[in-house]
Amino acid sequence: MALKFQPQERCVVICDFRGYEVPEMIKKRPVVVIAKHKHNSQLVSIVPLSSTEPSIYDNYHHKMSNNPLPDKQHIECWAKCDMVATVSLNRLDRYKPANGQRCVPQISYEDFQAIKSAVANALKLY
Repeated sequence: MALKFQPQERCVVICDFRGYEVPEMIKKRPVVVIAKHKHNSQLVSIVPLSSTEPSIYDNYHHKMSNNPLPDKQHIECWAKCDMVATVSLNRLDRYKPANGQRCVPQISYEDFQAIKSAVANALKLY
């Protein structure tokens, strides 16, 4: 089900990347909202999260201080800041943990600042 609201920065939602093509993300995965679109309330910019550690660690990867998904906190989580995208709310949904209660977790300010810095590194904005 698509979101009916534009999530705030730092929110973690699920993004359905189906329709993208390899080597892009192509499945459902958690993402962090890094920016709301200024002129279109149906778009947000996101960074994907993954439990797979990068094979080669670079300055555009960020190991999260903890996994923001409430039922997965025991699993390491990485922000893949070189995979930033702007997507429609139609691709997004709230997270649904095992208990079935949909939620929208948020990451810490420290993790958010680190992600923004890693995105700047990925896009060579320094």
